[in-house]
Amino acid sequence: MENEFILRIFVAAILGGLIGLEREYRSKEAGFRTHFLVALGSALFMIVSAYGFDEVNLQEPQRWDVSRIAAQVVSGIGFIGAGTIIFRKSENIVSGLTTAAGLWVTAAMGLACGGGMYVLSIASTLLVLVGLEAFNYFLHKFDKFKKE
Repeated sequence: MENEFILRIFVAAILGGLIGLEREYRSKEAGFRTHFLVALGSALFMIVSAYGFDEVNLQEPQRWDVSRIAAQVVSGIGFIGAGTIIFRKSENIVSGLTTAAGLWVTAAMGLACGGGMYVLSIASTLLVLVGLEAFNYFLHKFDKFKKE
């Protein structure tokens, strides 16, 4: 089972790193290392939540809720994401929302990897990358259209 857990965090780290590379390439606030760590940490939290307490021997039967730690990951990522959002009052501009959303989805992908849902995690990562790149492509097309 240990090898399976190592595979889960490895896949999560690689997928998070792919999202982070795209953000790094675009010179955004959170890049490769941040997304890599968020995905890896989320997967690890999920594994610990689901399997970390199997050997606890209690006198009376207990019911464990494995979703409790996963829910706290979402709260923690909200805190980190909020730190990336900046409102520039002088320019009336909000920046960092896409980065915050990227961290949020990277954490979700890490939780899915930690739960052993590789196909879902890979599909989600591909959709994130397509969404970010497609959006960027269309923005540039519209900018060129506006200037003509």
